[in-house]
Amino acid sequence: MPVELVERTLQTALPVHLVAKGDLEAAGLAPSSIAWAKANGFSGEAGRTLVVPGESGALAGALFGIGDGEGMLAVGALARALPEGDWHFASDPSEPELAAIALALGGYVFTRYGKKSGKALRFALPSGADAARVGRIVDGVFLTRDLVNTPTSDMGPDHLEVAVRMLAAEHQAEVSVTRGDDLLAQNFPMIHAVGRASSDAPRLIDMRWGPEGAPKITLVGKGVCFDTGGLDIKPSSGMLLMKKDMGGAANVLGLASMIMAAGLYVRLRVLVPAVENSIAGNAFRPGDVLTSRKGITVEIGNTDAEGRLVLADALALADDDEPQLLVDMATLTGAARVALGPDLPPFYTGDEALADDLAAASVMVEDPLWRMPLWRPYDAKLSSKIADINNVTTDGFAGSITAALFLKRFVEKTHSWVHFDIFAWNPSDRPHGVAGGEAQGIRALERIISTRYG
Repeated sequence: MPVELVERTLQTALPVHLVAKGDLEAAGLAPSSIAWAKANGFSGEAGRTLVVPGESGALAGALFGIGDGEGMLAVGALARALPEGDWHFASDPSEPELAAIALALGGYVFTRYGKKSGKALRFALPSGADAARVGRIVDGVFLTRDLVNTPTSDMGPDHLEVAVRMLAAEHQAEVSVTRGDDLLAQNFPMIHAVGRASSDAPRLIDMRWGPEGAPKITLVGKGVCFDTGGLDIKPSSGMLLMKKDMGGAANVLGLASMIMAAGLYVRLRVLVPAVENSIAGNAFRPGDVLTSRKGITVEIGNTDAEGRLVLADALALADDDEPQLLVDMATLTGAARVALGPDLPPFYTGDEALADDLAAASVMVEDPLWRMPLWRPYDAKLSSKIADINNVTTDGFAGSITAALFLKRFVEKTHSWVHFDIFAWNPSDRPHGVAGGEAQGIRALERIISTRYG
């Protein structure tokens, strides 16, 4: 079970002392605890937990090292390190809300297929933490993680649509879906082309919530529920994590959950092009030319660069609505991981104020992000001899940047647009999340959106 955060004093709760590196004496510890720590070589190094016995030998509390500026998310490790029972912070953390979020996130366990639930751990909510806000942020992250962790056998386009409908029902949102050949009739040709080879029909899922007169915020998430690479097929090793190729959709749904739970004054729209990039006799081919919803013709240089195709049609639709803020999120390129690794997603925007806000929010809520440039000279790398644009470059350089430049062509009317190239996965355990599906960027976005429209 996840860590239970309790908004009251727990009479039997044991204390957790947060200890900065080398500051045992400054942590308000009893002399016996200091002696115990020193005997066990504990000096407050980041992430280490040390349980402390009382005079009778029974458990009396715990020490947790916060290192030297490693960040408050590190306390998430307590969720897996502490013995079962009731706990509280001996003194309030410097960032109480972030500490509470970290604790809850650190206790996440994906249990759908029989994995044992986590420890029975209760923790008193630190003073200064907003329980409602902590709850909706944690719920949004857990939704994202659950969706990404679910294998495609239970998370194909049909299942993803069901997940959106369930979220919509929870918040009285409206959902409409365009699927199968209706995509052609409604002018979503690239979504149809990418997904038509699958037995699970491609579709565009459209969820709307909030007053019609409120500021428009639109979220677009790549919903490629599995990516074989198409006819440019991936090696088997490259397919092992392709259940997570709908991580963009999972993340925008997690963010939407946070926004709706907060009751923000916005007109929210969520667009998810949900497809499976499969192989069959009707699969789209390298060398094909597709005409996008916007009318831009696209030569297919590689069928494994399919995410930008489905996003392009969805972005063109979103752009027609002229939202004040348009966010797209996608597990789009391996190049982003080569540049910045799995933990630091790049984002792209031409809005300097938004870029500044994202950078600040990223640091504030410890949701790492890094701005990358929409470098115009690279736009020429997407040229085609027979169409308006190619979906890939020929030299293999700057793959994340050129993907962002490809998407930028489909956004013209929107006041502010930002693209996130996320990994949506923890390759190994981290303090605030075990290996597996992960939410990236949405806590920073929640901070910005709630500040602007709360």
